[in-house]
Amino acid sequence: MFYDTKPIGDDVKRIMNFFAAIFSILLFISSTVAAQDLLVDEQLQYPRVRAAKEAYNESLQRLFEAKGVAFPPKDIYLRTFKFDKEMELWALNGNTYTLIKTYEICQVSGELGPKRKQGDYQIPEGVYQLEHFNPTSNYYLSLKVNYPNESDRILGNQNSLGGDIFIHGDCVTVGCIPLENEPIKELYWLSVLTKQQGGNIPIHIFPFRMDATSLKFFEAIPLFDAEDWQFWKQLVPIYTYFEKYRKVPNVEVNDRGSYVLTGMNNWAKN
Repeated sequence: MFYDTKPIGDDVKRIMNFFAAIFSILLFISSTVAAQDLLVDEQLQYPRVRAAKEAYNESLQRLFEAKGVAFPPKDIYLRTFKFDKEMELWALNGNTYTLIKTYEICQVSGELGPKRKQGDYQIPEGVYQLEHFNPTSNYYLSLKVNYPNESDRILGNQNSLGGDIFIHGDCVTVGCIPLENEPIKELYWLSVLTKQQGGNIPIHIFPFRMDATSLKFFEAIPLFDAEDWQFWKQLVPIYTYFEKYRKVPNVEVNDRGSYVLTGMNNWAKN
């Protein structure tokens, strides 16, 4: 009797490929979890981070419970307004974000408008992410903002963009965002816990609240040139989308360095 063994061989290959794929996924998950756990372990080696945990872990739990948001949160979102000297802390709660609290920015430098070169004392404006943690900062603790981003590299002084933009403690700045030591303890520890879970921490920096009333107010002030307004008009849809939906929009940078919302056709009409 003749048996065709080819289908059996194909089945074996498919099964082997299936288990190989499962193994790769499990390996990726385990390595990701290990890396996340290492972040917390690494950070807790530093006395200031241990002090931050001791001072704020329990109060953060109570704060999030009062807001009806799981702790630690999956993602947090930092929304900064330079003119108002405020930084809002939002946390993902299901599919939308909930406002947890607002921090006061204790000092600002430069003027309204984006950062375009090293030494201009400007606090950047635009769409950023948390890049890394500095537990031994000269300003107690600090969170690095990923300036210059793709837009900055296109529109700024390419020979001297500068860098080292942080959200930090103390109350001095030449382009960073200082919150003083106690607030940065709280925000730093929360950011560590969020990153431990693989969460995202987008940081959007606006010149001011970009609602219709504020836009009208600032348009009447003859201090800002056409270049400022051309840039700010790119930020208005980002601000408006979040105000309407309480979701952080998907933003890309085109080849001219402009911010563009993606995957949201006709959202303004809905």
